[in-house]
Amino acid sequence: MKLKNAITDVRGIEVGHAQDDQALTGCTVILCRKGAVAGVDVRGGAPGTRETDLLNPINLVQKVHAIVLAGGSAFGLDAATGVMRYLAEKKIGFNTGVAKVPIVPSAILYDLNLGRADVRPDSAMGYRAAALASSDAPAEGNVGAGTGASIGKMFGLKLGMKSGLGTASVDIGSGIVVGAIVAVNAFGDVIDPQSGKIIAGLRSGKVGPLRVGKKDHYADTLTAMKNPVGRGILGLATRTNTVIGVVATNAKLTKAQATKVAQMAQDGIARTIKPAHTMLDGDVIFALSTGSRKADVSTVGAYAAEAMAEAVLRGVRMAKSAGGLQGLNTEG
Repeated sequence: MKLKNAITDVRGIEVGHAQDDQALTGCTVILCRKGAVAGVDVRGGAPGTRETDLLNPINLVQKVHAIVLAGGSAFGLDAATGVMRYLAEKKIGFNTGVAKVPIVPSAILYDLNLGRADVRPDSAMGYRAAALASSDAPAEGNVGAGTGASIGKMFGLKLGMKSGLGTASVDIGSGIVVGAIVAVNAFGDVIDPQSGKIIAGLRSGKVGPLRVGKKDHYADTLTAMKNPVGRGILGLATRTNTVIGVVATNAKLTKAQATKVAQMAQDGIARTIKPAHTMLDGDVIFALSTGSRKADVSTVGAYAAEAMAEAVLRGVRMAKSAGGLQGLNTEG
């Protein structure tokens, strides 16, 4: 099977984006029209979510019909309403006997500090993203939920960088595919795990009269956190961060196993973002199972982390400069 290196390599998964390029915000919809067993892992200290409780393995509903990733902070949760409306029109949802109710969990990130704070993903934008969903390889970078994403914001946006949305996939054999998609909006820096070097994040520069980091180098958020200037600002540091994403597989998983895969996929964030899962991040990863192929859950989870790590790197490398922030993608 020839892969597109995208979450849509998993059969039954479609992705659609909608965004406002002037306001620098948007949403991404991951559709599974036939339903998918789902789990979730909330690792950061400042999450914004909808319908995650129903994903607990002890609860009734077994399948979801879409996941929404959106900017706009808590306002962006409204995008899921539009996705529900789209699915209801297609008669897709949990059959209650008198109506089919679409199950659409979602997570948001904070991008109100970039672009316009009064324009956020809403029901209309969510509907538009769902209507555009397809099994093609989705666009990456400054699109969908990654439109207003940024990283390296210990001292606010002044020394931060533009980030975005990335996707990746891996064939683990026996016809099993694992894919990931993620909007990278982290407090910390993005690290290439192969070299251990920072590829994007907190830039060196002046904070008032003090210089952070060496000239023409990344300042290194971890190092800054233990320095006097960093310790003094941590209590006031921006709460404008969150990495949100989805991993999917055509392996057959129970809700409990999907939850485990979501937990393991968080390792991909920990390998590529330092620091990760802080009280200033709201990191949320969903896991979806669309297939009936048997597979070892530990193997699926291990490669979910690999796909997530690659998706994080792509989300940063594909991001173009916007909103006064420098991006790594200089093409076009």
